[in-house]
Amino acid sequence: MTRNSLTGALLLCSIWAWPAAAQQAADAVAPEAAAPQTEADAFAELGQAARDALAARDEGKPVTAQDWMVAAANPLAVEAGAAVLERGGSAADAMIAVQAVLGLVEPQSSGLGGGAFLVWYDAASGELTTLDARETAPLAATPTYFQDENGEPLAFYDAVVGGRSVGTPGTPALLEDAHRRWGKTNWGRLFDPAIALAEGGFAVSPRLASQVLEDSERLGRFPATRDYFLPGGTAIVAGDRLKNPDYANVLRRIAAEGSRAFYVGAIAEGIVDAVRNAEGNPGLLSAEDLARYRVIERPAVCAEYRDHDICGMGPPSSGALTVGQILGMLAGYDLAGLGAENPESWRLIGDASRLAFADRGRYMADSDYVPVPVEGLVDPAYLSERGKLLAGDDALPEVSAGSPGWSHAMLWGQDSAIELPSTSHISIVDAQGNALSMTTTIENGFGSRLFTQGFLLNNELTDFSFETHDDAGYPIANRLEPGKRPRSSMAPSIVMKDDKPVLVIGSPGGSRIIGYVAKAVIGHLDWGLDVQQAVALPNVVNRFGTMDVEAGTSATGMMQALADLGFEVGETELTSGLHAIAITPEGLSGGADPRREGIALGG
Repeated sequence: MTRNSLTGALLLCSIWAWPAAAQQAADAVAPEAAAPQTEADAFAELGQAARDALAARDEGKPVTAQDWMVAAANPLAVEAGAAVLERGGSAADAMIAVQAVLGLVEPQSSGLGGGAFLVWYDAASGELTTLDARETAPLAATPTYFQDENGEPLAFYDAVVGGRSVGTPGTPALLEDAHRRWGKTNWGRLFDPAIALAEGGFAVSPRLASQVLEDSERLGRFPATRDYFLPGGTAIVAGDRLKNPDYANVLRRIAAEGSRAFYVGAIAEGIVDAVRNAEGNPGLLSAEDLARYRVIERPAVCAEYRDHDICGMGPPSSGALTVGQILGMLAGYDLAGLGAENPESWRLIGDASRLAFADRGRYMADSDYVPVPVEGLVDPAYLSERGKLLAGDDALPEVSAGSPGWSHAMLWGQDSAIELPSTSHISIVDAQGNALSMTTTIENGFGSRLFTQGFLLNNELTDFSFETHDDAGYPIANRLEPGKRPRSSMAPSIVMKDDKPVLVIGSPGGSRIIGYVAKAVIGHLDWGLDVQQAVALPNVVNRFGTMDVEAGTSATGMMQALADLGFEVGETELTSGLHAIAITPEGLSGGADPRREGIALGG
């Protein structure tokens, strides 16, 4: 890519002087709607390279490049990251620029008020590292925090909207930790693109406008939120010029002082005030919770599949474990021979997913609080044995958790926590060969709906189980406890072959993230699809028994056949947001999910 091809990104950065992260009830909650098809108008100020990338995505073609690539959920954010990479910055540097812009232009999905998981491949050492920036429960919270005076679980949105659901944000700390480890560029300058957009204004995208309109009632409950998203009582619309000087001020403080400016002092006081004084549903987050927050480095979790290692984030994320389990159970079956349009392929994938989700509900939670049999859950022998359950001709009549190898014995109850489909994903490869996969979130669309100092606060605590014990009286591993991190399904992944990365991938989508990522990996490795074809492949997902088939796609033609195999089948919107980069001897190839507004851009 030439410097001129990044015209839009460089205009965006013109001030830049470059220096030397109840289950069935989740089905009742509508997923994020697909992006309206008016993006060309909304992104009229994009440079030509980004416009070409949008066209390639819509034509079903991957974007190719030789040296570096970034794929993320909004073209403005991708341009900011591309400008960093073009000037020699690292994947970590580019991620900071991307995340800062995403928090402005896609605030319903991620931002400073949320958390993230990051997977990093270091080209110099050949090592994989994962960073856990998941939100934490307030120290004052108790296991019955989401129960009423009668000990009954709160209705979901009664818990979500307001301060009760807000956990300590982790994203600002993650940005600084990643930069300290792997950054090459001046920290403060990485926020310049987002600051310029926040002060100069950006065009509201069709996706943001549609989400605001859909959620107007909840967004209107709190004055600061209402004033920003519903000025004068009317929802913002696509093409509106939206400015956010408060967000620019917060970014300036972080740029000048580091993430400590977020966790101690005036910004932190504003967060605590918003949470503890949320009308009708105050929370417990304190200044001490913010001051004590730390990112945790954890070992990557890898599972074998087709001579590859599928690597990602371990507990408190269930993503890498559950994706790895699905793929491990399928290893003995010829999906390549069956093909992508064969109901038998999806019978195998669907039931493998059901078995994996049974283990997920029983065993997976924050391993700093409860023992998790990580090695046993992805042990090839265990998965091979579980995979034998798929050998029949029909859907499994029922599934239950297995018995993975343990270093000690403990019996947990089955969880019923809901995880909603918002979030965002960033995939980056830099010119030095480093690879970054990061899934980032404020949980539900618009999180807690609390807006302070230009950003939304998460509702991550509702990813905990509202119940403390199951019906049999066994404690639930993912119950809420002080300081604990709620279980997640985020699955930022790096696929390795002969100790080298060959695919960087991840998706938003709540607990369906797991199925989206597994589908794309299978599409790429088994069915020979390029990255754009793999992310665009129709979604067919089974978590708890119902086979969800993506509405309006060719997959609906399999619905009767799947029903004949014994599945309960439902047609629904399945709005994944997969962003993937394949690394080949010929160069880089990027794909962006056509269901959302993102692109891949490289040079």
